[in-house]
Amino acid sequence: MDGLQERLRLSLQWRLSWWLTVAMLLVAALAAAVSYLSALDEANEMQDQTLRQIGALYGAGRLQAADGVIQLVGDDEAPVMILGLRRDATAVTAGALAMLPDGMHLATMNGAACRVLLRTVSPGVRLAVGQAVAFRDEIANHSALRTLLPLLLLVPLLPLLVALLVRRLFLPVAALAREADRRSERELQALAPDFLPLELRPFVVAINRLLARVEKSMQQQRRFVADAAHELRSPLTALSLQAEALASTMLAPPAQGRVAALRLGIERSRVLLDQMLALARAQTVLQRKSESVAVLSIFRRVLEDLMPLAEARQIDIGVESAGDFCLTGDPVDLLTLVKNLADNAIRYSPAGGKVDLCMRAEAGQVIIEIIDRGPGIAPEQRERVFDPFFRVLGREQSGSGLGLSIVAEIARRFGATVHLDWTDAAQRQGLRVSVHFPA
Repeated sequence: MDGLQERLRLSLQWRLSWWLTVAMLLVAALAAAVSYLSALDEANEMQDQTLRQIGALYGAGRLQAADGVIQLVGDDEAPVMILGLRRDATAVTAGALAMLPDGMHLATMNGAACRVLLRTVSPGVRLAVGQAVAFRDEIANHSALRTLLPLLLLVPLLPLLVALLVRRLFLPVAALAREADRRSERELQALAPDFLPLELRPFVVAINRLLARVEKSMQQQRRFVADAAHELRSPLTALSLQAEALASTMLAPPAQGRVAALRLGIERSRVLLDQMLALARAQTVLQRKSESVAVLSIFRRVLEDLMPLAEARQIDIGVESAGDFCLTGDPVDLLTLVKNLADNAIRYSPAGGKVDLCMRAEAGQVIIEIIDRGPGIAPEQRERVFDPFFRVLGREQSGSGLGLSIVAEIARRFGATVHLDWTDAAQRQGLRVSVHFPA
């Protein structure tokens, strides 16, 4: 009972179904009562008409009634009593009836309560035609109940019918909820209220206005980050050039160490700006160029860009694939995704290690894997590493903490999913990043 009350309090659908059902049942009960009383009255009127017709037959000479003697007319199930009366009748029954005026009366005939028609047929002679009240009531009740039968059969179906109709009316609302639930946090385009009832459209229009304001605010934030990163590029480039010029001059060993640290800091800042621009681009909801991209060509470009870094760290980087596969999407986005994963793998692999770029088709998907032999990522941190600027503690390598965030954004744009696992599960070493693309 508590569960029902809670649903009635919280659910508009349940409240509407409940009150509609109660209202329809009350109206049905009222209609049944009116129909029953009307049918009962009509049945009684029909039986009164039968008594009048029998009286008319007596007047036509087709029926006879001896003075003070009751005769039964009709079958055993519907007997009608006929009694002839004179003004000087001495029988108790006849005398009691003789005192009544012409018309319909309730009286006793032959020891039973009857509905009696009294009629004067000639001077000094009257006719009494009667029918037992109990039998009349039985016939009238049966006739009235037969008129109620269709309504009584319909009443149990009313709650089910109301529930189905209300549920059907709320289907557009459920469809709109599913559409909103399927969207990611980046998809802030307006909801379509056209298929909703007029009463709900203002609510959806208000939600669309809120989404537009949120989208405008997020665009302003992304534009600020992108503009700030772009504007900082020129000063950093100038500082980098000045640091290179300073390093080429004759400096004391302590000064040379400080210049080297300065150049390293400038390079880190430059990489951070590039990553911030890449993240802002990945988060921007714009229509991108979509074309068929060969994954092997993306691997070649990544190797060309990252080979100097791999050689500096003595990393053996290569491609393992039995063939080439094609994906549909923006080639710049796909290149950024693979390059970020490969760059992380090179930076976190130990010197003299190995990084593999792999691809394969499996279960209707194209899977790209970047495999390294570094420290890997513990299972409890694999969700957090996709957050911007999050870095696993205790790692010697520097970084911006944006690489995997960029990967997650681009994968979402492609409709792909990213999975992290150990390269060597037994030793809990190495990181295997698998990106599953729809074929």
